[in-house]
Amino acid sequence: MLWGSPEEILARLLALVAAFTIHEYAHARTADMMGDPTPRSLGRLTLNPAAHVDPVGLLLLFFAGFGWARPVPVNPYNFADPRRGMMLVAAAGPLSNLVLAYLTLVVQALAGPDLMYPGSFAGQLLVQFYRFNLVLAVFNLLPVPPLDGSRILAGLLPGRGFVDALEQYGWLLLMLLIFTRVIDAVMGPLLRGLNWLLRALVSAMLGWAG
Repeated sequence: MLWGSPEEILARLLALVAAFTIHEYAHARTADMMGDPTPRSLGRLTLNPAAHVDPVGLLLLFFAGFGWARPVPVNPYNFADPRRGMMLVAAAGPLSNLVLAYLTLVVQALAGPDLMYPGSFAGQLLVQFYRFNLVLAVFNLLPVPPLDGSRILAGLLPGRGFVDALEQYGWLLLMLLIFTRVIDAVMGPLLRGLNWLLRALVSAMLGWAG
C-alpha cells in the first residue's frame, strides 16, 4: 500500500478516505431516515471525512492491509422494527460501495482514453476508488461480527442466538481469519466474480470493453 509514486499514494489515500466516508454516511443517513436521531445528534450525518475516518484504522490499512473507519452509533430501539432496522442500516454501507463501484466504471467508460491515459492522476484516482469500493463492499458483507454482514444475517435468521453468541468472539475470529489469510481465500473469488458482473453490466449498457 505504501509503495509507488507520490501521485499513486495520494490517489490511494483520497480514494480510500472517500470510500470510507460514504460507507459510514450511508449507515448514518439510513438510520436517520428510519427514525433514529443518534447519528445526527453525534455529528455523523455529514460527508466530512473528519467525522468518519479513524486515523489509526486508516494508517493500519496502509501498513498492514486492513483497517477500519469510525462505526456509526445507532440505537435500534428508535426503529419501528429494531431487527429490520438494524439489517437495513447495516446493508446501506456495502450497498453504497457497490453503487459507487458501478458508477466509477460508468465514468471510466464515458471518459475513455481522454481521462484514463497512463499516468493520469484522475485515471489513477478512479481505478483506486473502484478497487476500494469493491473491496469494502465484499469485506463488509462477510457474515463475521462486527462486520455489516453479521447484522444482515441476524436480520434474516429467525433467531439471533447464533449471531449473538458469535459476536462476543467477533474481533478475535476476524483477526484470526485475516492473519491466517482465510479472508483472502474467501474474498478472492468473490471480488473477481463481482468485478466481472459489474463490468458486464456496464458493457451491456454502454458497449464498453474496459
